[in-house]
Amino acid sequence: MDQSFLGPLLLFSVFIIFFMVLPQRKRMKQEKKFFSELKKGMKVVMGSGLHGKVLELNDDGTCIIETGAGRMKFDKTAISVEKTTKLNAPAK
Repeated sequence: MDQSFLGPLLLFSVFIIFFMVLPQRKRMKQEKKFFSELKKGMKVVMGSGLHGKVLELNDDGTCIIETGAGRMKFDKTAISVEKTTKLNAPAK
């Protein structure tokens, strides 16, 4: 391998780690924490924009959510973490 190629390769590797891998790990930790703290009665927003309230949490990774259209069963991962966090944030 040529020495002139090693510098840019190392720089590119550092770039990938700091700007892609580490932020993804942080996001995954936040999502894991969010889903572990999900509880009955919590207002949520689905990825599609559907608003509702959690009625039941199941062990198979699903939850029953009450919306204006009635009760529906969703996979927990369909809940938008960012939108739900903003919705449940305390008023300033």
